[in-house]
Amino acid sequence: MTHVNWAAFTAAEPALAATVERRFGAFRHHVLATLRKDGSPRTSGMEADFRDGGLWFGMMPDSLKALDLRRDPRFALQANPGEGTGAADGDGDVRISGRAYEVEEGPTKAWYVKEVEPPQPFHLFRTELTEVVRTRVEDEKYLVLEIWKPGEPLRTIRRA
Repeated sequence: MTHVNWAAFTAAEPALAATVERRFGAFRHHVLATLRKDGSPRTSGMEADFRDGGLWFGMMPDSLKALDLRRDPRFALQANPGEGTGAADGDGDVRISGRAYEVEEGPTKAWYVKEVEPPQPFHLFRTELTEVVRTRVEDEKYLVLEIWKPGEPLRTIRRA
């Protein structure tokens, strides 16, 4: 499987990447889905940090979502839909799926601490993307899905 970070996605699909970043930038808190020990889903509040070509997750020490990701790196991050229909400025709903891997002490974590100044101690995860999906309504009659996966062209599905 190809390992793709945010910068690679942005290079492959700049318009969709800009829309996704705009949607995540519209609100501070979003919803992260991880997998519990028994395989059932866990949802938690999360801030998305797009920085230096990456999507980063910073988490409180030993938070359940951090422990989930340490055990199984798969995640889905849904942008906060906001009030009403969930289509902020007509951009629709967006979701990023992938895997998140913890960054141990070293130059990358030191760089992040200098950039963000997070409360200490904390867990830092770098992400690799497996799918980005945008769902929106077009002309008040079509549901439009834009689906991107690494190594594949952007797929657009319109449903009446």
